[in-house]
Amino acid sequence: MTPDSQKQRISYVFLCASLIVVFILASLRPLRTGHIATVIGVVVFAAIAVATSFLGRRAIRSTVQDQRLLSLAGILLIVPFAIVGLLWVGIGPPWMATATENQMRYLVLSVMSIAIASGLTVLKEALKNAGESFYSTVGFAMVMLAGPLYLVFNAFGFAAATASLNGGKLPSAFHDLNEIIDMILFLAGALTYLASAAFAASLGRVELLSRGAARCFAIVSLIAFALLLIRGLHFPDPRALSTPWYANPGFAVGIPAVPFIIPFYFGVVLLRRAGDETWLE
Repeated sequence: MTPDSQKQRISYVFLCASLIVVFILASLRPLRTGHIATVIGVVVFAAIAVATSFLGRRAIRSTVQDQRLLSLAGILLIVPFAIVGLLWVGIGPPWMATATENQMRYLVLSVMSIAIASGLTVLKEALKNAGESFYSTVGFAMVMLAGPLYLVFNAFGFAAATASLNGGKLPSAFHDLNEIIDMILFLAGALTYLASAAFAASLGRVELLSRGAARCFAIVSLIAFALLLIRGLHFPDPRALSTPWYANPGFAVGIPAVPFIIPFYFGVVLLRRAGDETWLE
């Protein structure tokens, strides 16, 4: 194995594992003290950036348009959780964070939704060039609906955090809109899971994913979609749940950042495969 191949393999394994590390670091509230969170965030972000560079180096430097499209899609799909690793260390769930931290939370979620929508749009173009346009078009349609819904939801969240910060009390209008906001988040998440299933099928068709991997991604996406449907439109109050929120599947799949997990792994796979010219043949 050449040194470059070894670096790529290590980078691939690290990026796959980095998502778990990012979620753990984000949930540990005690880390949000002094400069600890900043130092950890910079280290994690830098490590993800370096691994992404090593993994996609060949495709990024390629003059072949389809390889460059794949590498761009991969980077855009990885970026959201790199930002989470940088800024969300110790932030915890919304009910544990300060109003200022929640402002930042919804700004980051907005950037995440834009990056995911952009990445899947670029991926759709690459898949079209590779000869697959049915599933990728279905996925693209879902993403184009989900992206704006996420932005609307995040705008409400940012406004609520700002109102809480400035006045210490939410205006009654926000409480009146709770059902609508829950429905918006439900639709955004459901559409993203359906888009992920469609893109998994498309990636399998052009052999950027193996048949087994494509089936696995699609099944996981559809199971998450089904759990969301079973839970219903209303996002439950975590303090009213009979089990901890992280042990409640219906609650977990509805967390705004969770539907972006499968696109993140698409991004890792795309960077790895983009440098391999055999899929173009």
